[in-house]
Amino acid sequence: MTITPSRPVKARKSRITDTEITLSHGSGGAATRDLIDEIFVGNFENPFLSPLEDQARFNLADLARMGDRLAFTTDSYVVSPLFFAGGDIGSLAVNGTVNDLAVGGAIPLYLSCGFILEEGLAIDTLRQVVASMKKAADSAGVRIVTGDTKVVHRGSADKLFINTAGVGIIRSNVNPAANRLQTGDKVLINGFLGDHGTAILIARGELDLLCTIESDCQPLNSLINEILEVCPEVRAMRDATRGGLATVLNEFAESSGVGIRVEETAIPVREEVRGTCELLGLDPLYLANEGKLVLVVPPEAEKRVLGVMRSHPFGENSTCIGEVVGSPSGVVFLQTAFGAGRILDRLVGEQLPRIC
Repeated sequence: MTITPSRPVKARKSRITDTEITLSHGSGGAATRDLIDEIFVGNFENPFLSPLEDQARFNLADLARMGDRLAFTTDSYVVSPLFFAGGDIGSLAVNGTVNDLAVGGAIPLYLSCGFILEEGLAIDTLRQVVASMKKAADSAGVRIVTGDTKVVHRGSADKLFINTAGVGIIRSNVNPAANRLQTGDKVLINGFLGDHGTAILIARGELDLLCTIESDCQPLNSLINEILEVCPEVRAMRDATRGGLATVLNEFAESSGVGIRVEETAIPVREEVRGTCELLGLDPLYLANEGKLVLVVPPEAEKRVLGVMRSHPFGENSTCIGEVVGSPSGVVFLQTAFGAGRILDRLVGEQLPRIC
């Protein structure tokens, strides 16, 4: 469904001439207006954004026809470096927020974006990031409808931080939640783990690593839409970002008061990622991902859900990695490749900071 406001889009001309962000760009005056017009409105322009009010406005009746509940989320992005193989801070901000809505069973619709700009940031860098956000939003089928910019003194930030919020509508017959797991349910994922964390590590250039890994930064809403078409009774869904797969599974087990048993040999990890982790003493099960879906479905739905996932471009390597067990309650148990077992606990400390 397309929801459009009655107010028309207004064309605006820009007079920006600076090559770097200055404090005047945060003053609220002419420099601020020029920055907003060229960089933000020029890329994100749509009928909800173009009036440039202090808020975007929507027709509630149109929203209600799509579902019976509103989903609202927010996130902040401080990734270092800003650009990496497979993505950048802009695409990360859009896809991450879209995914946070989608795993709740929502249809993502609208995003806001707030930019913290450091004095001295190259205007061309900001242009690249915003253009990437526009491309990611178009790919995910969402609109960026409101936002804000603030400028801080040189040295008060690290070039660029982005905060996003997202709004979506939850379908009336869908209710995935971490506390709904039942004994016998199957745990599925949509592909290789640890690509994003490894890509960030390599992009920092601190280690002389020859392998090339791209981030899995991608929107999951289209994949989730197809899953919910064949299995609206999905128990739970999460995107495995900070803390990785292990953190998501522990959250599920604790919330539902069940145990989860997973098979190490069933968990897909690229050899390059596994090798990098072995070299640096990291565990791929705790590495961040930005396009990996962890979902739990009733056992009778496993085959049909995997069939749909594997036919989607973002789920070709989907697989079942384990199942829900009655006990021990709140514990994730990993059956290793050597036939032994160990508890897969939550991440302690931080394997790799500033990843999203």
